[in-house]
Amino acid sequence: MTSHDRITTPFGATSTAAEVVAGIDLGGKRAIVTGGSSGIGVETARELARAGAAVTLAVRDTEAGIRTAADIITSTGNKQVDVSQLDLSSRESVAAFVEDWKDPLDILVNNAGIMALPELELTAGGWELQFATNHIGHFALTVGLHGALAAADAARIVSLSSRGHLRSPVVFEDINFSSRPYDPWLAYGQSKTANILLAVEATRRWAADGITANAVHPGAIAETNLSRHMDAKALAALRASGQFTFKSTEQGAATSVLLATSPQLEGIGGRYFEDCNEAEPVDPATELPASGVAAYALDPENARRLWELTLEVVG
Repeated sequence: MTSHDRITTPFGATSTAAEVVAGIDLGGKRAIVTGGSSGIGVETARELARAGAAVTLAVRDTEAGIRTAADIITSTGNKQVDVSQLDLSSRESVAAFVEDWKDPLDILVNNAGIMALPELELTAGGWELQFATNHIGHFALTVGLHGALAAADAARIVSLSSRGHLRSPVVFEDINFSSRPYDPWLAYGQSKTANILLAVEATRRWAADGITANAVHPGAIAETNLSRHMDAKALAALRASGQFTFKSTEQGAATSVLLATSPQLEGIGGRYFEDCNEAEPVDPATELPASGVAAYALDPENARRLWELTLEVVG
């Protein structure tokens, strides 16, 4: 891990997206939020719109997207909120979205995700579904939009990761669990490590184009579709354990919005943030820490290797 001054801000775990973007003018800027019709995606899109950005909700369920867009327009007064269909597990859907996008792009928030699928599911291409959706789909989208990002002035990519990345590095020798038992949390963990590595390598490759990328752990959010695959009893036990402090969706969106908009992050990339501040390095080998970032998730060689592998996959 490279050494640098860790970025700290006046905000923290209980700050809301509205608080971190207060006073920032995004007029004239364009933003895409994947998964923008549910959970923290809604609040991320809402506050970008409230600050004046033209926001596109890139969503699988366009009916839900249209309802969300109407709600955001009503609550912010910004009519520049639209909806586009995007299924991150479908190569064709990602390609169609990229093909349709014609404008410079200032902010790309790779927010959508799936978590803890109880059984091993593979895509038609043979990839484990969490890795395919959370990483490969967002990678294809991000690379496909490189020209649009480069055409903007100082574009930013926000890559939604998770504390779950501490559960597993990317296991290059067996990403798809063909020679080891499938574990929902290891699969989720490696996909979230991949989200951080994307930010590291995108920044290295594209900083000269004025593009920076950072990763974020939004926190444990009480009301979100992300936990829909979890057993209800297991989820209730997790909440009762006191292991997590649950955030509201407004608080959960705060770190994403901070990375997308804060002047403090100008020219800064390849880092991992939680609770509105850059995370401390930790070693998850002994026990699962409550916070922090693993060295393997910021490792430049891992980032390069994953980028080249995924580039082959997406062609």
